[in-house]
Amino acid sequence: MKLGHKLGIVAAVIFLTSPAASAADMAMLRNGFAIRHERREARETATRLYLSGTPDNYIDVPTADIARFEGLESPLRPAVSSAPPRGLDSVVTAASKRNNVDPDLVNSLILVESGFDPNAVSRKGARGLMQLMPQTAARMGVQNAMDPAANVEGGTRYLGELLSRYHHDLSKALAAYNAGPDRVEQYHGVPPYPETLAYVARIIGEFNRKKEAQRRLLPDPGSKRLQDQSSVATEFSVPGPPKVVRYTPSANTASRAAISDAARLISMMNSFPQVDQPE
Repeated sequence: MKLGHKLGIVAAVIFLTSPAASAADMAMLRNGFAIRHERREARETATRLYLSGTPDNYIDVPTADIARFEGLESPLRPAVSSAPPRGLDSVVTAASKRNNVDPDLVNSLILVESGFDPNAVSRKGARGLMQLMPQTAARMGVQNAMDPAANVEGGTRYLGELLSRYHHDLSKALAAYNAGPDRVEQYHGVPPYPETLAYVARIIGEFNRKKEAQRRLLPDPGSKRLQDQSSVATEFSVPGPPKVVRYTPSANTASRAAISDAARLISMMNSFPQVDQPE
Protein backbone atom coordinates (compact mmCIF):
# COMPACT_ATOMS: atom_id res chain seq x y z
CA MET A 1 0.00 0.00 0.00
CA LYS A 2 1.48 3.29 -1.00
CA LEU A 3 0.33 6.31 0.95
CA GLY A 4 1.17 9.83 -0.11
CA HIS A 5 2.66 12.10 2.50
CA LYS A 6 2.85 15.28 0.51
CA LEU A 7 4.68 17.98 2.40
CA GLY A 8 4.64 21.67 1.72
CA ILE A 9 2.16 21.43 -1.15
CA VAL A 10 -1.01 23.51 -1.33
CA ALA A 11 -3.33 21.73 -3.73
CA ALA A 12 -5.50 23.95 -5.94
CA VAL A 13 -8.48 21.64 -5.90
CA ILE A 14 -11.96 21.58 -4.42
CA PHE A 15 -12.17 19.30 -1.39
CA LEU A 16 -15.03 17.04 -0.40
CA THR A 17 -15.01 17.82 3.30
CA SER A 18 -16.13 15.50 6.06
CA PRO A 19 -17.02 16.89 9.47
CA ALA A 20 -13.91 18.10 11.22
CA ALA A 21 -12.33 15.71 13.66
CA SER A 22 -12.40 16.58 17.32
CA ALA A 23 -9.35 17.94 19.15
CA ALA A 24 -7.81 14.54 18.59
CA ASP A 25 -9.22 11.54 16.73
CA MET A 26 -7.79 8.17 15.83
CA ALA A 27 -8.22 6.67 12.37
CA MET A 28 -8.39 2.94 13.06
CA LEU A 29 -6.86 1.09 10.11
CA ARG A 30 -7.99 -2.35 8.99
CA ASN A 31 -4.46 -3.69 9.56
CA GLY A 32 -4.81 -3.03 13.30
CA PHE A 33 -2.88 0.22 13.54
CA ALA A 34 -4.12 3.73 14.15
CA ILE A 35 -3.20 7.26 13.12
CA ARG A 36 -3.84 10.17 15.45
CA HIS A 37 -4.95 13.32 13.62
CA GLU A 38 -6.40 16.73 14.35
CA ARG A 39 -8.91 16.81 11.48
CA ARG A 40 -9.68 15.03 8.21
CA GLU A 41 -11.03 15.61 4.73
CA ALA A 42 -12.46 13.20 2.16
CA ARG A 43 -10.73 13.35 -1.24
CA GLU A 44 -12.20 10.98 -3.84
CA THR A 45 -10.83 7.53 -2.86
CA ALA A 46 -8.58 8.81 -0.06
CA THR A 47 -9.02 10.48 3.29
CA ARG A 48 -6.58 13.24 4.21
CA LEU A 49 -5.53 13.14 7.84
CA TYR A 50 -3.96 16.30 9.24
CA LEU A 51 -1.41 15.31 11.86
CA SER A 52 -1.22 18.79 13.39
CA GLY A 53 -2.90 22.15 13.08
CA THR A 54 -0.79 23.20 10.10
CA PRO A 55 -2.17 22.65 6.57
CA ASP A 56 1.07 21.14 5.19
CA ASN A 57 1.45 18.28 7.66
CA TYR A 58 -0.90 15.58 6.43
CA ILE A 59 -1.19 12.01 5.22
CA ASP A 60 -3.45 10.69 2.44
CA VAL A 61 -4.82 7.26 3.38
CA PRO A 62 -7.00 5.13 1.07
CA THR A 63 -10.48 5.39 2.56
CA ALA A 64 -11.01 1.65 2.10
CA ASP A 65 -8.12 0.99 4.49
CA ILE A 66 -9.81 2.88 7.34
CA ALA A 67 -12.15 0.76 9.47
CA ARG A 68 -13.52 3.57 11.61
CA PHE A 69 -12.74 6.76 13.50
CA GLU A 70 -12.62 7.02 17.27
CA GLY A 71 -12.58 10.07 19.47
CA LEU A 72 -9.58 10.43 21.70
CA GLU A 73 -8.72 12.45 24.71
CA SER A 74 -5.32 13.31 23.35
CA PRO A 75 -2.47 11.17 24.78
CA LEU A 76 -0.04 13.55 23.09
CA ARG A 77 0.27 17.28 23.43
CA PRO A 78 -1.00 19.12 20.37
CA ALA A 79 1.73 20.08 17.95
CA VAL A 80 1.32 23.76 18.64
CA SER A 81 3.85 25.75 20.53
CA SER A 82 4.51 28.89 22.40
CA ALA A 83 7.43 31.02 21.31
CA PRO A 84 10.66 29.04 21.81
CA PRO A 85 12.79 30.28 24.70
CA ARG A 86 15.25 33.00 23.76
CA GLY A 87 18.52 31.54 22.54
CA LEU A 88 17.11 28.03 22.10
CA ASP A 89 18.40 27.73 18.52
CA SER A 90 22.00 28.12 19.63
CA VAL A 91 21.47 25.69 22.52
CA VAL A 92 20.00 23.05 20.20
CA THR A 93 22.70 23.59 17.59
CA ALA A 94 25.51 23.21 20.13
CA ALA A 95 24.00 20.13 21.80
CA SER A 96 23.29 18.53 18.42
CA LYS A 97 26.84 19.07 17.25
CA ARG A 98 28.30 17.58 20.43
CA ASN A 99 26.09 14.50 20.16
CA ASN A 100 26.08 14.06 16.36
CA VAL A 101 22.32 14.51 16.02
CA ASP A 102 20.61 16.68 13.42
CA PRO A 103 19.25 19.85 15.12
CA ASP A 104 16.09 19.63 13.00
CA LEU A 105 15.40 16.24 14.54
CA VAL A 106 15.92 17.65 18.04
CA ASN A 107 13.60 20.58 17.34
CA SER A 108 10.98 18.23 15.88
CA LEU A 109 11.12 16.13 19.05
CA ILE A 110 10.86 19.22 21.27
CA LEU A 111 7.79 20.40 19.36
CA VAL A 112 5.96 17.12 19.92
CA GLU A 113 7.20 16.57 23.47
CA SER A 114 6.57 19.97 25.02
CA GLY A 115 5.46 22.47 22.38
CA PHE A 116 8.64 24.42 23.25
CA ASP A 117 7.39 25.01 26.79
CA PRO A 118 10.43 24.79 29.14
CA ASN A 119 8.09 24.47 32.13
CA ALA A 120 6.11 21.51 30.78
CA VAL A 121 5.54 18.64 33.24
CA SER A 122 3.64 15.51 32.18
CA ARG A 123 1.30 13.50 34.39
CA LYS A 124 4.01 10.79 34.49
CA GLY A 125 6.62 13.26 35.74
CA ALA A 126 8.57 14.00 32.54
CA ARG A 127 9.94 17.52 32.69
CA GLY A 128 11.12 20.35 30.49
CA LEU A 129 11.58 20.89 26.78
CA MET A 130 12.55 17.30 25.95
CA GLN A 131 10.39 15.78 28.71
CA LEU A 132 13.09 13.96 30.62
CA MET A 133 11.97 11.45 33.22
CA PRO A 134 13.84 11.88 36.53
CA GLN A 135 15.84 8.66 36.13
CA THR A 136 16.83 9.57 32.57
CA ALA A 137 17.83 13.08 33.63
CA ALA A 138 19.98 11.66 36.42
CA ARG A 139 21.68 9.19 34.08
CA MET A 140 22.40 11.98 31.60
CA GLY A 141 23.87 14.15 34.35
CA VAL A 142 21.06 16.73 34.28
CA GLN A 143 20.68 18.28 37.72
CA ASN A 144 17.86 20.68 36.82
CA ALA A 145 15.56 19.35 34.10
CA MET A 146 13.68 22.65 34.03
CA ASP A 147 16.78 24.48 32.84
CA PRO A 148 16.42 24.65 29.04
CA ALA A 149 20.12 24.30 28.24
CA ALA A 150 20.63 21.36 30.62
CA ASN A 151 17.43 19.69 29.47
CA VAL A 152 18.31 19.95 25.78
CA GLU A 153 21.84 18.70 26.40
CA GLY A 154 20.60 15.69 28.33
CA GLY A 155 17.74 14.92 25.95
CA THR A 156 19.94 15.21 22.87
CA ARG A 157 22.59 12.99 24.43
CA TYR A 158 19.93 10.40 25.24
CA LEU A 159 18.49 10.59 21.72
CA GLY A 160 21.99 10.15 20.29
CA GLU A 161 22.53 7.08 22.48
CA LEU A 162 19.25 5.57 21.26
CA LEU A 163 20.13 6.22 17.61
CA SER A 164 23.46 4.45 18.12
CA ARG A 165 21.83 1.60 20.03
CA TYR A 166 19.36 0.93 17.22
CA HIS A 167 21.87 1.48 14.42
CA HIS A 168 20.19 4.73 13.33
CA ASP A 169 16.78 3.10 12.94
CA LEU A 170 14.92 6.33 13.65
CA SER A 171 11.53 4.73 14.28
CA LYS A 172 12.96 2.45 16.98
CA ALA A 173 14.98 5.26 18.57
CA LEU A 174 11.94 7.54 18.80
CA ALA A 175 9.76 4.71 20.08
CA ALA A 176 12.34 4.01 22.79
CA TYR A 177 12.41 7.70 23.72
CA ASN A 178 8.64 7.60 24.15
CA ALA A 179 7.91 4.13 25.54
CA GLY A 180 11.32 3.03 26.78
CA PRO A 181 13.95 0.68 25.34
CA ASP A 182 12.50 -2.28 27.25
CA ARG A 183 9.25 -2.03 25.29
CA VAL A 184 11.11 -1.80 21.97
CA GLU A 185 13.02 -4.94 22.92
CA GLN A 186 9.83 -6.67 24.05
CA TYR A 187 8.10 -6.10 20.70
CA HIS A 188 11.25 -6.32 18.56
CA GLY A 189 10.41 -2.91 17.12
CA VAL A 190 7.97 -0.08 17.64
CA PRO A 191 5.47 -1.07 20.36
CA PRO A 192 1.85 -1.22 19.16
CA TYR A 193 0.69 1.55 21.48
CA PRO A 194 -1.48 4.20 19.78
CA GLU A 195 0.40 6.96 21.59
CA THR A 196 3.80 5.66 20.49
CA LEU A 197 2.72 5.07 16.89
CA ALA A 198 1.31 8.58 16.68
CA TYR A 199 4.39 10.01 18.41
CA VAL A 200 6.83 8.42 15.96
CA ALA A 201 4.74 9.48 12.96
CA ARG A 202 4.41 13.08 14.13
CA ILE A 203 8.12 13.59 14.80
CA ILE A 204 9.15 12.02 11.50
CA GLY A 205 6.49 14.05 9.71
CA GLU A 206 7.72 17.29 11.26
CA PHE A 207 11.35 16.40 10.54
CA ASN A 208 10.45 15.66 6.93
CA ARG A 209 8.59 18.95 6.63
CA LYS A 210 11.67 20.86 7.76
CA LYS A 211 13.91 19.02 5.31
CA GLU A 212 11.49 19.51 2.44
CA ALA A 213 11.36 23.25 3.16
CA GLN A 214 15.18 23.39 3.12
CA ARG A 215 15.34 21.41 -0.09
CA ARG A 216 13.07 23.90 -1.81
CA LEU A 217 15.56 26.67 -1.03
CA LEU A 218 18.52 24.84 -2.54
CA PRO A 219 19.73 26.01 -5.97
CA ASP A 220 20.43 22.46 -7.08
CA PRO A 221 18.48 19.97 -4.98
CA GLY A 222 19.63 17.12 -7.23
CA SER A 223 23.28 17.66 -6.52
CA LYS A 224 25.00 14.41 -5.57
CA ARG A 225 27.34 16.27 -3.24
CA LEU A 226 24.43 17.62 -1.23
CA GLN A 227 22.78 14.22 -1.15
CA ASP A 228 25.90 12.60 0.19
CA GLN A 229 26.27 15.21 2.96
CA SER A 230 22.65 15.44 4.06
CA SER A 231 20.83 14.19 7.10
CA VAL A 232 17.92 12.09 5.94
CA ALA A 233 15.27 9.74 7.21
CA THR A 234 14.44 7.40 4.37
CA GLU A 235 12.55 4.20 3.93
CA PHE A 236 15.10 1.39 3.99
CA SER A 237 14.10 -1.73 2.11
CA VAL A 238 14.80 -5.07 3.71
CA PRO A 239 13.56 -8.51 2.64
CA GLY A 240 10.02 -8.81 3.96
CA PRO A 241 8.35 -6.90 6.81
CA PRO A 242 8.89 -4.91 8.88
CA LYS A 243 9.96 -1.77 7.08
CA VAL A 244 12.14 0.61 9.05
CA VAL A 245 13.15 4.22 8.87
CA ARG A 246 16.87 4.71 8.61
CA TYR A 247 18.42 7.97 9.83
CA THR A 248 21.81 9.12 8.56
CA PRO A 249 23.40 11.83 10.74
CA SER A 250 25.41 14.70 9.29
CA ALA A 251 26.78 18.02 10.47
CA ASN A 252 25.25 19.73 7.44
CA THR A 253 21.77 21.23 7.64
CA ALA A 254 21.04 21.03 3.90
CA SER A 255 19.11 18.00 2.81
CA ARG A 256 17.83 16.32 -0.27
CA ALA A 257 14.14 15.65 -0.59
CA ALA A 258 13.22 13.74 2.47
CA ILE A 259 11.98 11.22 3.62
CA SER A 260 9.85 8.47 4.76
CA ASP A 261 6.11 8.28 4.62
CA ALA A 262 4.81 8.48 8.17
CA ALA A 263 1.53 6.77 7.40
CA ARG A 264 3.33 3.98 5.54
CA LEU A 265 5.65 3.67 8.51
CA ILE A 266 2.63 2.90 10.65
CA SER A 267 0.88 0.61 8.20
CA MET A 268 4.02 -1.36 7.25
CA MET A 269 5.46 -1.68 10.76
CA ASN A 270 5.41 -4.82 12.89
CA SER A 271 2.14 -6.68 12.64
CA PHE A 272 1.28 -6.60 16.32
CA PRO A 273 -2.28 -5.64 17.32
CA GLN A 274 -2.64 -2.49 19.38
CA VAL A 275 -2.40 -2.83 23.12
CA ASP A 276 -2.73 -0.36 25.94
CA GLN A 277 0.47 1.34 27.00
CA PRO A 278 1.37 0.51 30.60
CA GLU A 279 1.55 3.36 33.06
